[in-house]
Order: sequence, then structure tokens, then C-alpha cells
Amino acid sequence: MNFDATSSWVKLNIGGVIYQTTKTTLMKDENSMLAKMFSQDSEFMSPGKLDDNGCYLIDRNGRYFEAILNYLRTGELIYESNLNINGLLEEAKFFNIQEMIVRLQQLADRSNHGIDDNAPLTRQDVVRALTQTSYKCELRFQGVNMKNANLSRLDLRNINFKYANLSYCNLSYCNLSFCNLERADLSYAFMDNAQLLGIKGLCANMEGAILSNCNFEDPSGVRSNLEGCNLKGANLENSNAPCVNLRVASLKGANLKNCILRSAILAGADLERADLSGSDLQEANLRGTNLNNANLELMQNPLHMSQAIR
Repeated sequence: MNFDATSSWVKLNIGGVIYQTTKTTLMKDENSMLAKMFSQDSEFMSPGKLDDNGCYLIDRNGRYFEAILNYLRTGELIYESNLNINGLLEEAKFFNIQEMIVRLQQLADRSNHGIDDNAPLTRQDVVRALTQTSYKCELRFQGVNMKNANLSRLDLRNINFKYANLSYCNLSYCNLSFCNLERADLSYAFMDNAQLLGIKGLCANMEGAILSNCNFEDPSGVRSNLEGCNLKGANLENSNAPCVNLRVASLKGANLKNCILRSAILAGADLERADLSGSDLQEANLRGTNLNNANLELMQNPLHMSQAIR
């Protein structure tokens, strides 16, 4: 190779527009053309010629490249409102940034068909994103509106749903293992029989959600985190949730009948009027838990005072 592989900063001349960034940013997507151009390990592609100022020349539209660079830096689509989505999509295809292509294709389809950008995604939109994204790429749906969508029985593992609107969604029999659901709105969603291993649900809103017969137990020991989650009136009957973190969660009036909650963290949780009949709370941390008017009949194991004072 004829470029300095030790220098961390790179100057690019994209269609006459000068950009300066790091090789780390350019190689963020390991499957992209930029990563292949500037990787020390690449034997098939070099960065190209230099202009008189030492900038690498790339014959593409400089106005669109700013959005490409922003995406590599942040993982978010940040672009000027006067840019053409279809033009930006073509640039993403040229640089082979797969996840960006999927998101731009969705925006382009909606724009070309006159669909409101704020309209909820449908099952078809989600399936298209799943099938067009490489298994090596992390799929992001942060802040996306999917209200009322029927996503039942889909494999949604490892997807980032942070801040997403999934209220009233049908997620029955879905595999949501290791998803990021932090502060997502899952109120009144149907999640029965879902796989929820190792999920990150910090401060998520699951009020009134149906979570019956769900499985939270990861054989490798990764704990599902629902700390601070709103589960008021939720139905978790017959769910397998040992070791789950429900610290300071609100479970007021929730149905926890026959739940396996062994070694669960319920410290500071609100279980007022919750139905825990037939559940297993062996070695669960109940320090500071509000059990006022909770139904504790037919417990599988007796509760010990030590569980509430440790």
C-alpha cells in the first residue's frame, strides 16, 4: 500500500468538498468500501490518488458524504432537510453501508409513495429490514414508531429498540433475547410466550402488557434487567423469570401467579395488590419491597424475614 497506515487522521476530497476524519470512523462498518480502502489488512483496494493538498480523491457527491460520515460516527441518520433521500440512498449503496441502506430504503419507499414519516412501521417494513440486513450488523430501531404492529413469531434478537414506540404491538411468541428496550413504550403490548433472555429494559413502560408464559432465564447466566420498569397491571402469569432485576420497578396490581422468581431482585419494588399466589420467591431480594395487600397464598417456598432485611 502507498498510504500511511500509522496516521489516525485522514483528509478526503469528495467531489471538491474537503473532509477530515479518523480511520477509525471510516472503518466503523467493516464491510463498507471505506473500511476496505483504509484497512491495513486490505490487499485488494487502496485509498486512491492524492490531490495537491494531500487529500484522498473520491469522485462522489460531496454534499451527500456529510450524512455518510455522520452515520459512521453516530449510527444515526443526520442530514440536511434539502437533501434528496434517493440520492443519499445511492451514495450509501456505493459505499456499501448496509444498515444505512436499509433505513434509507424505508424512508425512500415511504417518501416515494407519499407515506407520512411519522406513520407506524408495519410488519412488512420490519421483515424487509430483517431480511436485508446482514447478520453481522446490529439492527437499530431507536425511537421508531411501531404502534399496533403485528410482529408475532419474528426473530428480533439483539435489536436496539431504545425509546421505540411498541405500544399495543403483537409480540407473541417473538424472540426478543438480548434486545435493548430501555425506555421503550411497550404499554398494553401482547408479549405472551416471548423469549426475553438478557433483555435491557431499564425504565421501560410495560403497563398493562401481557407477558404470560415468557422466559427470562439465560443458561449462560446473563440477568434480564427491568430495573425501574413500569409493569402496573401487567400479566406475567406462569413466566420463568429467575434472577431477573426488578429493582424499584412498579408492579402494582400485576398478575404474577405461578411465576418463577427465584433469586430475583425486587428491592424497592412496588408490589401493592399484586397477585403472587403460587409463585416461587426463594432467595429473592425483597428489601424495601411494598407488599401491601399483595396475594401471597400457596407460595411454593415460605418467605423468610432475611429476604426483606438484607
